[in-house]
Amino acid sequence: MHPFRSAVERGDTDGALELFSPDVVFNSPVVFRPYHGLEALGVILRAVTTVFEDFHYEREIGAEGASDHALLFRARVGDRDLHGCDFVHTGADGLIDELTVMVRPRSAMLALAEAMNAQILALQPDAGGPR
Repeated sequence: MHPFRSAVERGDTDGALELFSPDVVFNSPVVFRPYHGLEALGVILRAVTTVFEDFHYEREIGAEGASDHALLFRARVGDRDLHGCDFVHTGADGLIDELTVMVRPRSAMLALAEAMNAQILALQPDAGGPR
């Protein structure tokens, strides 16, 4: 099992963040430009833990020790069921340097965008929401 998946399933956001490079790139399913850095990712991970309901991983694709893994999950945002995938890339230093999240269907993605924007604004009122 990938260490990121283990940390997420334990509800250990701080432990999950320790697995990332300080220069991590996060590709959001709802924002055009990627987020850069551990601080931005921390805000996003903390927000998503309150937005997602009934979150659980269903499957993991990737060989042990490989630099790329796909972690398929299901969750709910409000009344919308969501199916998604975390694509994780680990650099030569052993830290995750890129995380890309994709979700479907579109109606759930839109609900996610709205809920995340509200949650991030609640955590950081000067953030201004997704761009």
